Amino acid sequence: MSTYRNLGLFLALSALWGSAFVAIKAGLSAFPPVLFAALRYDVAGVVMLGYAVLRANSWRPRGRDEWATVAVGAVLLIAAYHAFLFVGEQGTTSAAAAVIVSLSPVLTTVFARGLLPEERLSAVGVAGIALGLVGVVAVAQPDPATLLARETLPQLLVFAAALSFALGSVVTTYIDARVEIETMEAWSMLGGAGLMHVVSLGLGESFAAITWSSTALWSLAYLSVGASAVGFLIYFDLLERLGPVEINLVSYVAPLFAAVTGFLFLEEVVDGWTAAGFCCIFAGFVLIKRRALAREIPRLQAALSGSEK
Repeated sequence: MSTYRNLGLFLALSALWGSAFVAIKAGLSAFPPVLFAALRYDVAGVVMLGYAVLRANSWRPRGRDEWATVAVGAVLLIAAYHAFLFVGEQGTTSAAAAVIVSLSPVLTTVFARGLLPEERLSAVGVAGIALGLVGVVAVAQPDPATLLARETLPQLLVFAAALSFALGSVVTTYIDARVEIETMEAWSMLGGAGLMHVVSLGLGESFAAITWSSTALWSLAYLSVGASAVGFLIYFDLLERLGPVEINLVSYVAPLFAAVTGFLFLEEVVDGWTAAGFCCIFAGFVLIKRRALAREIPRLQAALSGSEK
């Protein structure tokens, strides 16, 4: 029964995070992009802080290292990642953005190689990284003569979002403050939201530019409560049950949900290059994590056998 529960939660998380790209795309017609991202995490941060107060042993960070972890989370995992993503998604499809973001686990390995000496990378791992980058090129299809053209720049911004998230994940691990994940996420969300409000003001965005409508309200509510608050609660639960290797696979199922929901609600069409790029990125992840995945297969087989009895 627990196996089916974990599978159900895994698919639910993939659906929430995959469809979030569609909600972002829909909401961008009503909100200035960075202000939209900031408002999302105003709400999500308050919800997550309430959860931390109820569940965490210490709902406030303590000591320099814990606050440093929160600061990294606020700057890289929340503010930089979402500012780049929301601005970039103005010029690309939901599915393409989700595919580029799915490179994050591959990029995490690159940064870990430099900051975490115990993270060794073999020749096969290097090939996996190269394959992942080929996937991004397939999605973006950059023209060297017009690298900053309207068609290419949005994909580069989404790639910058993936870089920010990957770097933030490694730096928080490097600091190793042992701060409770609920506390870290709550304060990072609130801090990141504050930073994005500052950036939004610097870009000249204003609340007067918001076009309030049913689409604006449902997209903001879905991203804040569904994709962020509920999504992260499911993530925490699965992280404890499945571990980091299996939970990374969410990054590769989410684009499928992004493609389906984008087609159903926004009439977006996934082209062959986007599909090919996704396959390259996933293959790169498998090469990099091949040993960890091999260790997981017997455990999964045993769990499935036990659930069938």
